[in-house]
Amino acid sequence: MDAKARRDFLLEKLKRDTKPVTGAVFAKELGVSRQIIVGDIAILRAAGIDIFATPQGYVLPNHAYQEALRYKIACRHNNEGMEKELAIVIDNGGKVLDVIVEHPIYGEICANLMLASRRDLKEFMERITNSEPLSLLTGGVHLHTIEVPSNEIFNNIELQLRTAGILMK
Repeated sequence: MDAKARRDFLLEKLKRDTKPVTGAVFAKELGVSRQIIVGDIAILRAAGIDIFATPQGYVLPNHAYQEALRYKIACRHNNEGMEKELAIVIDNGGKVLDVIVEHPIYGEICANLMLASRRDLKEFMERITNSEPLSLLTGGVHLHTIEVPSNEIFNNIELQLRTAGILMK
């Protein structure tokens, strides 16, 4: 399969799948290295295709969530508070799209998370044990973009984060 056909395959699979697909899965299906897949995804992105790289794999923006409400929340906690913070959002029916920190040299740094379930959270927490969270760069201060189906759910999330001492005013 030539490079164009491979990229067409990747895009079609991402359009069909509702769950993220890892580079390793794509590589195995296509009989190429994961690095070839990373390059193909970069070329698709450069062509203007919006592909998110999440901890769970590659995914196109989920059209089902385009109707959802999006909010940015400012939070502060130490490393031990991260799981609690993310669980509050997820357990109340929200989806954590990203984490954003303001770095003094690089400016805004944003990483896609796409955490919508306890399973997503568990896998994320297992992976982060070998790394440092971005919020470490800013003394625990960070933003999240979250999606919720209603204002009521957002208000519940906000209240619980405030009660937990995580939400910044």
